[in-house]
Amino acid sequence: MTQKILLLPGDGIGPEITAEAVKLLTVLRDRHGFDATWSSAPIGGAGYDAAGHPLPPATLEAAKAADAILLAAVGGPKYDSLPKELRPERGLLGIRAGLGLYSNLRPAILYPELADASSLKPDVVSGLDILIVRELTGGIYFGKRETGVETDYKVGSHVIPSARVARDTEAYSDFEIARIARTAFEAARLRGKRLCSVDKNNVLESSQLWREVVIEVSKEYPDVTLSHLLVDNAAMQLVRAPKQFDVLVTSNMFGDILSDIAAELTGSIGMLPSASLNERGQGLYEPSHGSAPDIAGLGVANPLAMLLSVAMMLRYSLGRSDLADRIQAAVKTVLAAGLRTGDIAKPGEARIGTAAMGDAVVAALGH
Repeated sequence: MTQKILLLPGDGIGPEITAEAVKLLTVLRDRHGFDATWSSAPIGGAGYDAAGHPLPPATLEAAKAADAILLAAVGGPKYDSLPKELRPERGLLGIRAGLGLYSNLRPAILYPELADASSLKPDVVSGLDILIVRELTGGIYFGKRETGVETDYKVGSHVIPSARVARDTEAYSDFEIARIARTAFEAARLRGKRLCSVDKNNVLESSQLWREVVIEVSKEYPDVTLSHLLVDNAAMQLVRAPKQFDVLVTSNMFGDILSDIAAELTGSIGMLPSASLNERGQGLYEPSHGSAPDIAGLGVANPLAMLLSVAMMLRYSLGRSDLADRIQAAVKTVLAAGLRTGDIAKPGEARIGTAAMGDAVVAALGH
């Protein structure tokens, strides 16, 4: 059966790295038996430009009809003056909610060839291979928001006669927590059978419920060792001794922060793919980096996170783990050959551009 893929190039460097993904998909189709078709739709700033909204209705409908979605990046300074409900990031939040993409998988793998590119000493990060499982459709990003002026607002022992106040609400149900916990336990079962749950149990009511529910779910997985860390300690441990971790599971906001820390350990966020899955296995796949408007149009962006996102798409949604393995092997081959984009090159080291890196990965796939 022919698989349907929706491409969402978005903004900034998005169209450039999407072009490299299309190059890869075309070779997989023409030479490696991948039965698929793809089409494109606007999202983010491009969605606003095309239809006056960061998530045009037609884009959401196309996403719902697709077997998998490949998204590049959204955002850029030209949209900073828009009302918050029309900002490009709202398109990303909207498609996550619209498709029920509650489970975000963010691997952080340090390729041996890039050990010197990490901000930590090679002996601390060499061999790093961790997975962060982030809850994606709940928590503070989707909670109730309030802004307004309040009278007699208390700040410690002070009473402010009139103050502008903003509130963002963190809310989680036991259902949401149990659902993402099971995803994480299943992932840990396929890896090193160690799961660390990250929360702020000493302060937040939502984190107290989080820990209680994760412990309850752990009874279903007696073969997986469960541990707990407060988020501030987890952040410290990630930069002190990251290889102690196998799989981490955490809330939406904490996962957002911790996955960016993990990205720095690997040498460049330009190397990190991600997958966001719903209950029926449909997924949205995207690099962990942003739209990088400062280098958009220059042809220097690293496309490897996008190409590795294609590999995750093949593995988790399209049933072609064999092709996913080939892509990952091709990336290793290219890195072993010393090819580098600017973000992963050492000072004085030769650098290649976006298209050349894409060409190199395609060539390394073989026939």
